[in-house]
Amino acid sequence: MVDFNRFEVLTFDCYGTLINWEAGILSALHRILAAHGHTLEDAALLKLYGDFEELSEQGPFHPYREVLQSVVRRFGAQLGFSPTDEEARSLPNSLSGWQPWPDTIDALHQLKTRFRLAILSNVDDDLFAATRPQLQVEFDEVITAEQAKAYKPSMKMFELALKRVKAPAHRVLHVGQSIYHDIIPAQSLGLATVWVNRPSARAGVGAVKAAEAKPDLEVKNLAEVAEAATKA
Repeated sequence: MVDFNRFEVLTFDCYGTLINWEAGILSALHRILAAHGHTLEDAALLKLYGDFEELSEQGPFHPYREVLQSVVRRFGAQLGFSPTDEEARSLPNSLSGWQPWPDTIDALHQLKTRFRLAILSNVDDDLFAATRPQLQVEFDEVITAEQAKAYKPSMKMFELALKRVKAPAHRVLHVGQSIYHDIIPAQSLGLATVWVNRPSARAGVGAVKAAEAKPDLEVKNLAEVAEAATKA
């Protein structure tokens, strides 16, 4: 059980937690694969996406746009086709059109009345800037991979977040959809965690690497977070 009275800051993963990134990923990749005569079930596509994204984020830091283009090229290598440069760019270019989950905006507005809110996202500054208006709430801090020069689950993202929000770890609650990217690293720094177990063709995992951990609270959507905070 989470005692919301002990927190002053809520930090959020964005894509997957606040934004329905799987719908965006699947739409963009199915279109590319179809152009080359290939089809994959959603669950299989998400598994490959998670594997390819992790591989593409390894080594020296490079922008998320390049990560996503690399993911597209890895699909080509896996399935035996050569995506065009335009097709490789189409995945990052689609990100600005990815939509919030239906419960996101109302929940954020409710939570904003009580807590400071921050974003921790594996993304470039300009990519999040295109998403930000869709969330319709003012975040007190936005921490991106571009700023940290590292991708979650790197501790650098969370350490930068704690520095920027100017709050001790025990006063921060991290909310994320990925056990691998969010729950495990946040817990290692002493943050309480909420796992938003969103619906997915790959239930309990989504478009990320599979991992196991026990969050302080598991919910199905952000509305449940807002409800729990209201009752506290």
